[in-house]
Amino acid sequence: MTFYFGRTGHLLAAAALAVAPLAANAADHTFRLAHVTSDKEPLQAAMEEFVKNVETRTDGRVEIQIFPNAQLGSNPEVFEQVRAGAPIITISDPGYLSDFVADFGVLGGPYLMDDPRDFQKIVDSDFYSGLKDQLRDESGIELLSLNWLFGSRHMLSDKPISNPDDTAGMTFRTPPNIMWVETFNAMGARPTQVAWGEVYSALSAGVVDGAEAPLPSIYGAKLHETKDVISLTGHFKGFTGLMINADIFAALPEDIQTIINEEAVAAGVFMTDLMMNSQEEWISRLESEGVTFNRDVDVEAFQAATADVYTKFPDWSDGLYDNVRAILDN
Repeated sequence: MTFYFGRTGHLLAAAALAVAPLAANAADHTFRLAHVTSDKEPLQAAMEEFVKNVETRTDGRVEIQIFPNAQLGSNPEVFEQVRAGAPIITISDPGYLSDFVADFGVLGGPYLMDDPRDFQKIVDSDFYSGLKDQLRDESGIELLSLNWLFGSRHMLSDKPISNPDDTAGMTFRTPPNIMWVETFNAMGARPTQVAWGEVYSALSAGVVDGAEAPLPSIYGAKLHETKDVISLTGHFKGFTGLMINADIFAALPEDIQTIINEEAVAAGVFMTDLMMNSQEEWISRLESEGVTFNRDVDVEAFQAATADVYTKFPDWSDGLYDNVRAILDN
């Protein structure tokens, strides 16, 4: 069993707590893999693929236990455990990463790409490599991957939403993410920050008029029990990936570092394929439970309404959006 020391040189309490229940295992290195979504979603399947392949390729020297459904806490709580030095791998996205390296934020913007597979151009770029290095050096976070397609996000409400006039004045749930807030402000809505685990009750109680998420997440959280119309706006095409404390990762043997890195990326390919090939299946599943889908969406109107969102971030590097646009359009 390997115990890890953080940047301060002291064994952190969070790390000790996180590893204690796994101490009886024979593996040389044990980790917890945390996420807040349902264990019935594609994200869980991708994580299981990642765990299986890492454990197989390391001949059992690495053991990883998955904790879905916010068992280890909310996203901010798990993120802080990771930064504090706990042996936890967790899911992250450009919104959270932008708290440490502002330029990550552009990757989570509205209508950034038509085809989600174009995001691979970003992941393969020197621009992305530079962001990863900056994140590691300045914030102590090792970004293992960011190529997991979490899904196109669509709007759930009591009514069809076909253009920005329909969102005007509506209260929409958003995560604590400035990109989401600015995007829904641009649509004329009133963004209200609610933790994911509280969205069902917020919709049920009328605290918010609507929410938005990929279809598997809507289904997994049973949000369709509260509202029964989903409009296929596709306003965000969200990518996530895995991250770990940089010191913990650096302390691993080089061959294990390589395997974890490779399998984190491979699991992203697995999840992207899963999401790209399953939308109609999720639509059918939700329709069978009483959901009505609105496909009559004026995407160009939403694109026009949200175009100025990319000008709302003074901390971004000069010309950032144009640089990313050039990579995607190449």
